[in-house]
Amino acid sequence: MLGRVFSEQRHVSSSALIWQKGFPRVNARMFDAQDPDEGFLPLQQSAAYGAALRACGATVFCADLGIGEGLVVERPGLRLLSRGPLWQGGHSPAERRRTLRRLARWPGLTIVTPEEDLAGFGLIPLVTPVHQAIWDLSTDLRAGLTGKWRNRLSVAERQGIVIRRGSAQTLDHLIAAEAAQRREKGYRALPAAFARGLPREALSLWEWRHAGQVGAAMCFVRHGASASYHLGWAGRDARERSVHNLMLWHAATRFRSEGIGWLDLGSVNTEDAPGLARFKLGTGAALRRLGATALVLPA
Repeated sequence: MLGRVFSEQRHVSSSALIWQKGFPRVNARMFDAQDPDEGFLPLQQSAAYGAALRACGATVFCADLGIGEGLVVERPGLRLLSRGPLWQGGHSPAERRRTLRRLARWPGLTIVTPEEDLAGFGLIPLVTPVHQAIWDLSTDLRAGLTGKWRNRLSVAERQGIVIRRGSAQTLDHLIAAEAAQRREKGYRALPAAFARGLPREALSLWEWRHAGQVGAAMCFVRHGASASYHLGWAGRDARERSVHNLMLWHAATRFRSEGIGWLDLGSVNTEDAPGLARFKLGTGAALRRLGATALVLPA
């Protein structure tokens, strides 16, 4: 399964990833061959993510780990492996832990955030596990909505709000507006260069215009049979009209029609952002607990 995911390619791209241990060089769309039945693919283990990081000047490579493969970001003295590796089946947690410790055999630190809970000797927890909201798009989407979320969607639909596909100009506006929002609310996010470095064919942009201006927008990233929410912003008029409910609904139904099986809505923080957590979980998305971010001791 994993060999097909990592080896098939359908498009030519100048943003090639580097493979270690004898893997061939492949293009930035290598994950697009993923079969929907093979399950959810985290953005951080996708070629789109690697291409964006390379555009930001990062060193990125795909490591053959023997029982799995992982996209690794390397900085001077530090290796980062986020939401991976992509493991092959039939291997115990102890085998996976030993494999990560072999990856750490280099003159620097190695930090991992596995997609699943993985702990034990050789892994020193640094950050407690977080939860992601993962929306299964293969279900009856409207039936899965909470009552309040469904009511807001219905109100927006009755108002005749028009949601349109966005453009490069939409992305420019969204990056600027979201940066201002981030400064106001004091949260952190990936730099603007990351969004601009994402392959254009992987982007899914949506906008709502009010009085001739962009009043709300969202940016998603497609990767294999999965997609991830990346950026969003809504002005006051859009918030009052529940435009983001309708916009997210449009994106989800379009993804489903394109064969996307999963939509990652991002992390859920009920303490610092309870309203955003309710918005994400109101879709019927399930909470997925990641493993703890850990320092890996070499073996």
